[in-house]
Amino acid sequence: MNEPIITIIGNVVADPEPRVSQAGKPWVTFRIASTPRVRDRQSGDWADGEPLWVGCRAYGEQADNIASTLAKGMRVIVQGRLTQRAYTDSQGQDRTSLDLEVEEVGPSLRFATASVARAGSGGPAGGGWEKPGNGAAPSYGQTEGGGYGAAQSQPAWGESAVVEGQQSFGGFDDEQPF
Repeated sequence: MNEPIITIIGNVVADPEPRVSQAGKPWVTFRIASTPRVRDRQSGDWADGEPLWVGCRAYGEQADNIASTLAKGMRVIVQGRLTQRAYTDSQGQDRTSLDLEVEEVGPSLRFATASVARAGSGGPAGGGWEKPGNGAAPSYGQTEGGGYGAAQSQPAWGESAVVEGQQSFGGFDDEQPF
């Protein structure tokens, strides 16, 4: 596969659609729109440019995490392999669709805050972005049931924890890897 790997920042335009393959494997589709801001040189005003619409697909445990985390309106950073697909629409017009085979996805922190909860090895374990239903800003959070996949209580990412008499920060060793 020689498709380029690209990163797109945009807004989720509809809730992700979880699916199951004939082999019983989970996958999900969702669409994002990336709209650039452009400046009118004569007036000096900023306006929305032409949006780039991209369909996204993910598979396996990541698909489950995406389906339980993302919701319409969330600003995300998506990285993956760009593919192009030609098709004929219902009016008989030839169209081209840009699609992204998702490798990584996460929240944009430009206009929101987040705290990450690790999903268990069997899929999402109650953690993830809380889908705002009351107009609240999206937030990552650990919900009932843990979210770390461990029986014991774990600190949130970045909080300090005492491990066998030593203080550890966010689950990482104090020594730098470089």
